[in-house]
Amino acid sequence: MKTLALVSQKGGSGKTTLAVHLAAEAAAAGQKTLLIDLDPQASAALWGDRRGDRPPDIATEHPARLEAALTAARDTGYDLVVLDTAPHADQAALRAAKAANLILVPCRPATFDLAAMMTTLEICQIAGRVPTIVLNQAPIRSRVVEEAQAEIRRIRGRLADQVIRQRVAFQHCLINGRTANEFEPGGAAAMEITALFRCVCSQSSERSHTNTIA
Repeated sequence: MKTLALVSQKGGSGKTTLAVHLAAEAAAAGQKTLLIDLDPQASAALWGDRRGDRPPDIATEHPARLEAALTAARDTGYDLVVLDTAPHADQAALRAAKAANLILVPCRPATFDLAAMMTTLEICQIAGRVPTIVLNQAPIRSRVVEEAQAEIRRIRGRLADQVIRQRVAFQHCLINGRTANEFEPGGAAAMEITALFRCVCSQSSERSHTNTIA
């Protein structure tokens, strides 16, 4: 069983949106997938309530019980567990980072977000993990994306090849528990998520014992 954690100490980074989409993408690819919502706001779980019986499976859990939850998931036969963490919760983020084979750090291409990202990277460093940074909610046409990419490379951050743009499909699809691909099959938002999932799988396959989900 592989574990993918989405971690960001900055609120509003779009972490939950990526978590539900990547979990659904994995399920659509045939992986038995569990999404564990560790955020007290339970946004991912609320999305799951609207979604009904469609995969992925979703559970809420207290961070202190994460290890037990992962053991139960492994015993149940899950292929992948996706962890959606809360912002401004250092210890919970650290638990998730330590438990994960792979960590994604969503970050908007904005000055304050890039500065706040450093705290998240420090947590990953304490956990002994090298995360992958995903530029999220990016303007469709703007130099700020290239500037953010240059800054991340300057600090030697590992950067996902795929940028997730700020698209209305992401807003509309969540209202009734759908994904971008279910809301607008073949649309730009759906294609970006599929590309990100493939990027994550490709990166994870290069790292044997700590960072594989496929």
